[in-house]
Amino acid sequence: MSFPTQRPRRLRQSPGLRALARETRLHPEQLVAPLFVTAGEGRSKAITSMPGHAQLSCDLAVREAEALWGLGIRSFLLFGLPDVKDDEGSGAWDPAGPVPTALRALRGALPSSVLMADVCVDEYTSHGHCGVLRPRRDGVLDVDNDATVERLARISTVYAAAGADVVAPSDMMDGRVGAIRRALDADGWSDVVLLSYAVKYASAFYGPFREAADCAPKFGDRAGYQMDPANAREAIREVELDIAEGADMVMVKPALAYLDIIRAVRDAVNVPVAAYNVSGEYAMLHAAARNGWLDLERSVRETLLSIRRAGADIIVTYHARDIAKALG
Repeated sequence: MSFPTQRPRRLRQSPGLRALARETRLHPEQLVAPLFVTAGEGRSKAITSMPGHAQLSCDLAVREAEALWGLGIRSFLLFGLPDVKDDEGSGAWDPAGPVPTALRALRGALPSSVLMADVCVDEYTSHGHCGVLRPRRDGVLDVDNDATVERLARISTVYAAAGADVVAPSDMMDGRVGAIRRALDADGWSDVVLLSYAVKYASAFYGPFREAADCAPKFGDRAGYQMDPANAREAIREVELDIAEGADMVMVKPALAYLDIIRAVRDAVNVPVAAYNVSGEYAMLHAAARNGWLDLERSVRETLLSIRRAGADIIVTYHARDIAKALG
């Protein structure tokens, strides 16, 4: 018995057929746009390594969010840049700091938006590390896990009170998800979502972010608390621990060099999975496009589709504005 010749190309011969058979789709509502917020008014400082992005005072951040809303972006992730830093990052839990101020303003301007706040102290510490430092037995300064966790819980309640729908700890301290969940619940914020950066690698792709957030470590590196890029099984352990502690969603960061990790996490858990398409991934596409080596719009679309195809439900990306325009 003979069978008809299979011709997969039949489904690719026109734009309408390709759209009909398309397996993976991008929509602006799946994207989260990061915003770097400073104190004051009328302040905008371009981030040279991230074309199209700037550090913005609260009023200008609201204007930027409104423009993104008009393109279909509904979710925003806030990072704060204080004017003054100290050893423990106390500006992070100041109710009058840049993130709480921006949360209140954005809630008033865009009441239906999903407001996310990054929970960490690296932008606020004078040394640039993600926690309180203490000397180890050998005299080398290291991050004090438990002291840092206490401060992360404090920050989370301040952000919740200011209007955050989602708090997102990005520090990679052990036990911080449980501590934050308990603190939120105790203060009456049991409805606030906890998005854990459960799988955050010690990556070379964060360079432009450290300019954007002015948070490069003044000494050493973050390999002692962020994950080793060589490890995959550890990623599953991290997400399972964080979900057990109360994480509602988990994040993999970075995205492109870790598509296998996104897929492994998606297969292992039943909560929403986010992926962070980080600053270095953004900057390299722009640099290549600037040199005429890549078509920027096509490259961005292909990049974000690969992240979705790997299993990410949500993508945090600096390409949010451009791809939302392209999606129309």
